[in-house]
Amino acid sequence: MLAQVEGERGIAAVASSGDIQIGGIRVDVSGKNADEARESGWKLAQRLGWEKLKGPKISDSQLESMVSAIVIEHEQIGPRRYVATLGVIFDRSRAGGLLGAGGPVEHSAPMLLVPVLYSGGTQTVFEVRNPWQRAWAEYQAGASAIDYVRPSGAGGDSLLLTFGQTERRSRAWWRNILDEFGAADVLMAIARVERQWPGGPVKGTFTARYGPDNRFLESFTLRADSENDLPAMYQKALARFDSIYTGALNRGLLKPDPTLVAQNAQIDPVLAALLAAGRNADAVDALLDPAASLPGAAAPPPVSVAAATYTVQFASPDASAVDSALATVRSTAGVQGAATSSIAIGGTSVMKVTFAGGIEELAAALRARGWQVVVGNNALSIRR
Repeated sequence: MLAQVEGERGIAAVASSGDIQIGGIRVDVSGKNADEARESGWKLAQRLGWEKLKGPKISDSQLESMVSAIVIEHEQIGPRRYVATLGVIFDRSRAGGLLGAGGPVEHSAPMLLVPVLYSGGTQTVFEVRNPWQRAWAEYQAGASAIDYVRPSGAGGDSLLLTFGQTERRSRAWWRNILDEFGAADVLMAIARVERQWPGGPVKGTFTARYGPDNRFLESFTLRADSENDLPAMYQKALARFDSIYTGALNRGLLKPDPTLVAQNAQIDPVLAALLAAGRNADAVDALLDPAASLPGAAAPPPVSVAAATYTVQFASPDASAVDSALATVRSTAGVQGAATSSIAIGGTSVMKVTFAGGIEELAAALRARGWQVVVGNNALSIRR
């Protein structure tokens, strides 16, 4: 477990701002010396970036006052020459008025982003640092209509968010993960990278999916001439992904799944039928009870029992076992609430159970539901 959590992993996402960023600007200029050539290259990048935004004609001094930063994507500096690929970040508060931007924009609910990279026959999310994860971490999403929740991938993130998790349908499992990251729903950004030959062109197939059911939105293909062009290809892919997700939001597809809300959770139909049968049997017993039919017979006052919280361990070979255990315990008489505090697929998971009574009474109630129960110090271990 320590080996899976420790190690060199995790890339913190950049702070999002509403500034306008233009990347991929290529410049090739000369000057009397290296510093002058570099300064000329940066000024040219500012002008080219402004032209990409289709802004009106303004003076160099006005343009420079609206630039927040120059991003160096790649540069080569010679004694009198400067060749580089740059990005320019414009201050939205200053440039927005000239560009007609800055009005109200509809934003999505917080969406957990899971970046999946297919490369070399493996599927990677946060197990190791990878360029696809880095591209999303460095993406400036402040101007996007999508509220991306981007985990760093450090600590236990690499255990919770894996490629296998994207194919699970368990609502209880997804609710726990989304609550952990403060998100309402999930987006999957999948990149499949195929290298034609070592050092040769690279084909990237990108697929946008969303929701706990892993629903397909759109797919597209990009190409990089060499390994060095991969970062630029990823940047283009990010812009396409954001456009796809924004379009889905405008079409009403990215609404949070109501089944991910705990109040809307559905019990297994078999368990629901058993609960209904039990309630019907209790109603019949009440009708047949002679004491209940006597006129003037006063019902005994209800006895209030203080509720307590107990730790319950249970085997969880797969996600469906977690759902089944939670549903059964929640439907046990006297149980006021149950929620997982630790999940270990293929091992032993832990839930906290709030019960109106003592631990021995809880053990008896669980045995009545078919569990084998071992009583410990304020804790139970149950198995089928």
